[in-house]
Amino acid sequence: MSYVSIERSGRIAVVRFDRGDGRNALSRALIRELTAAARSFEEDGEVSAVILTGSAQAFSVGYDLKDPSVAEASRAGLMQKRLLQQSGPRLCRAFEEIDAVTICAIEGWCIGGGVALAVACDFRVAARDATFYVPEIERGMNMSWQSLPRMVALMGPARTKQLAILAEKVPAEQALAWGLIEETTEPGGALSRAMAMAERIAALPPVPVRMIKRGVSIAAGALGHATSYMDADQFVLAQTGEDFAEGVNSFLERRKPRFTGR
Repeated sequence: MSYVSIERSGRIAVVRFDRGDGRNALSRALIRELTAAARSFEEDGEVSAVILTGSAQAFSVGYDLKDPSVAEASRAGLMQKRLLQQSGPRLCRAFEEIDAVTICAIEGWCIGGGVALAVACDFRVAARDATFYVPEIERGMNMSWQSLPRMVALMGPARTKQLAILAEKVPAEQALAWGLIEETTEPGGALSRAMAMAERIAALPPVPVRMIKRGVSIAAGALGHATSYMDADQFVLAQTGEDFAEGVNSFLERRKPRFTGR
């Protein structure tokens, strides 16, 4: 069963993913589908803007900790663990590398891997009742998917630490003030507002748009890979500690974690 659809209208494409459960967690299967959707634009010279949007209730609550791959990773050897951790970074790179301008339309919760995916896009439009939250540290994990340099480029180091270390729940208006998103709109209106932005982009000469996007992105993220290429391995290392198991178990058991540093 596919949870991803691509709708085209002129020079605009809308990539929608919706698991139909109001949570829209990023399972491994969904990550593969979204990666394939992003890569489908690699040789597409007709599209000027790609909008990425989730469900009406939530953009995404992040990586699916109930996915069988989580248990699989806990039993896997080092090589397999490293391979399993490549899917998230690969997804974000696929959207970051789309030549067309990418716009993320966000309703409801945008959590963890959802935030990582959103910051891989060029623009973010969020409903005023949307909330951003990076709880990885509360699960005994580091924030990975090579997202920290992208967050720093948008918000600066201190705000990134507030989001990724203090795990603050950030409402859309605060996210706008921080620079995490570019626009807010009424609840239910994120896709419509993103479409209006995409129509402006689609009316511009497509080749210079792509050239400018590439130049700005390279300037902003020139050191991004150099400073984050090890975060998947750091995630694998974190999995070897007791705090990782405690973080995941406390989440599944709906209780506060008790971290020890072991």
